[in-house]
Amino acid sequence: MQEVPRPIPAPGGVLVRTTHSVISVGTEKMKVEQAKMNLLQKVRARPDQVRRVLDTARNLGWRAALEKVRNRLETPTPLGYSAAGVVAEVDPANSRFRLGDRVACAGAECAFHAEYLALPDLLVASVPDGVENWQAAYTTLCAIALHAVRQSETGVGDRVLVMGQGLIGLLVTSFLKAAGARVMAVDLMPSRRPLCQAMGADKTVILGEQDLSDEARVWTEGFGVDAALICTATQSNTPMEQAAEVVRDRGRFVIVGNTRADLAWKTFYEKELEVRYSRSYGPGRYDPGYEWAGNDYPIGYVRWTEQRNFQACLELMARGQINLAALTTRRVRFADALTVYQELMKEGTQDVGVVLEYETSSGPLPVAASSAQPRVTAGERQTTDYRRPTHPVSRLDVIGAGNFARTMLLPHLKGQIAFGVVVNQTALSAKHVKDKFGFAKAATDANEILGREGVREPQASGQPGPGVIQQAEALLIATRHSLHAQLVKRALAGHRHIFVEKPLCLSPEELAAIDEAHAKSQGTVMVGFNRRFAPASVELKRILESAPGPKSASFRVMPGKLDPQHWYANPAESGGRVLGEACHFLDYFCFLFDSRPVRLLAQTTWAATGRLPFPDGVTAQIEFADGSCGQLVYSGEGDAGFPKEMLTVYGVGMVAELTNFQRLTLHRGRRKKSFACQSKGHREEMAAWAAFLRGQEKHPFPYEKSRVSMSLTFAVLESIQQARAVEV
Repeated sequence: MQEVPRPIPAPGGVLVRTTHSVISVGTEKMKVEQAKMNLLQKVRARPDQVRRVLDTARNLGWRAALEKVRNRLETPTPLGYSAAGVVAEVDPANSRFRLGDRVACAGAECAFHAEYLALPDLLVASVPDGVENWQAAYTTLCAIALHAVRQSETGVGDRVLVMGQGLIGLLVTSFLKAAGARVMAVDLMPSRRPLCQAMGADKTVILGEQDLSDEARVWTEGFGVDAALICTATQSNTPMEQAAEVVRDRGRFVIVGNTRADLAWKTFYEKELEVRYSRSYGPGRYDPGYEWAGNDYPIGYVRWTEQRNFQACLELMARGQINLAALTTRRVRFADALTVYQELMKEGTQDVGVVLEYETSSGPLPVAASSAQPRVTAGERQTTDYRRPTHPVSRLDVIGAGNFARTMLLPHLKGQIAFGVVVNQTALSAKHVKDKFGFAKAATDANEILGREGVREPQASGQPGPGVIQQAEALLIATRHSLHAQLVKRALAGHRHIFVEKPLCLSPEELAAIDEAHAKSQGTVMVGFNRRFAPASVELKRILESAPGPKSASFRVMPGKLDPQHWYANPAESGGRVLGEACHFLDYFCFLFDSRPVRLLAQTTWAATGRLPFPDGVTAQIEFADGSCGQLVYSGEGDAGFPKEMLTVYGVGMVAELTNFQRLTLHRGRRKKSFACQSKGHREEMAAWAAFLRGQEKHPFPYEKSRVSMSLTFAVLESIQQARAVEV
């Protein structure tokens, strides 16, 4: 258990003060057991992750791959996904909830065992009168069971087998009974028999004491059960084999638990059995557009979304049709949770439903900080980008401390500058980063650091104006892309020295607003185009300077197919791959040629339809003012064994090839010379910025240069949209 900063409401969502949460014994026990595995055991348990590590090592090298693995393994993961409480804060964009509303909370990404929860709108449901909060805390678990029953398409009078009578299995039994089905409950533990009966099972079979095949033959008059719901969690295929034997011809399987499911061809073919999986709480699960952006599905097309399943479960609770009291084996204080988990890990535990109860008298909530932008002082902007700060920067704050920042940025800044406040949306992660890197404070609200100005040096007598910033502060921004522009503008208003991960912003309008804020500020902006700082890049540019005249460069990038579940697949957050990632390589052309882009022609490499209705790949040809030409092929298609990034540059009397920033090969005078490199520039980029903050060097990458790269990126999108060449 850790003390972490209080979260803030999700966009369009609410902050909930938790009163109760339920431990999902099976799922959470499995997560704790996996966390205790040694590295070899983890490798055996997750071969899919091993393949990802090998791909990373191939492209970035073993040292970077090992560091990424270590960061993942040491990052704490919160437990819990089903809770209830009282609304404590409401985001201005939310219209469904008010302060003091009782609500049920869902989501493995947000409904943790914690005193405060920040949740998006569609993962919260109002608790009706007649339902106590401890009961409402079961809502997520009930929705999992309800969706499984819907997947079975059970009708009144159907005979259904429920294999496994843990918490979810018992709830499935209850919902089947409410739907008018006859239920045979099956488990290994004799102690589950009374629970099965309390939840409405017509027949209970305890394996080891009774023969399932014989019991089912008698119970179904030899026909077999109409459907089987597999609620076990095991690496043994025995539950599937036993159930297949007793399911009738053309019956249905629904797999609910994380269980092995090898289908015996002869049995499943001859009976023509149908197999379905039940995915969590229902339609909308794992869809960020639904869960986090609040885009509900029309009821005429999707009758039972996860939100509507929550509501149905709460209504059944209100009518007394779910016997949650029978399931609840313990109600304990949240402060005693560690003891509970220790007991759950012991062999032979009898617990089924464990409810954690939180203190209800937590005192008044603090007044939320204003989200209004701080007042901007007008005045003539000084070009601090091109000179050293008047005084060394006093401290660095960070907004957004995900795995990228923890792996690629912060390790290279630690010890170079004093760390102040780290802000992260997830409180546990903020606390973890604070402890790991030695920040003075962890927080979840960016308002704690935005709006502060540096210390001003008084103007000389008779001189008008606000004075020069004597002691400035720095800010590193590594949030999701949609937040970059607003955070940069507010930080510039406080005259900060800013490092923001690419992209700088998501639209030309946002870029214009940053231009205006930059002109009024004494702060600086550096965008995280790290590849221009890589040792291979420095050597390549030195080589190109010895070749006269314009150059041509071809950059081929193959990042792999975009997972539709990844946040990059939500353009509202990422801007899409072209804007969020291809900007790296467009900037690289600007760096390589040191010339102004003038016009370009671009097209997509894959139709923007189907599951990814936006450009996922791009080809572009860019003309530069000095006659140089850059060609970019950025494609999610290809073979994982091929290098991720390959650059070829043609100049007078020479050809240079750069592969994954690990090997630079120069062809000149019919000879070939190769250089080995190890870095994509993150270390060097952070070192250069830190030297600037200490007042030792000029700004390594002035804003005026980075905005050219962003303008070029927006021009690429314009060319795609208008299907024509455009001027930059």
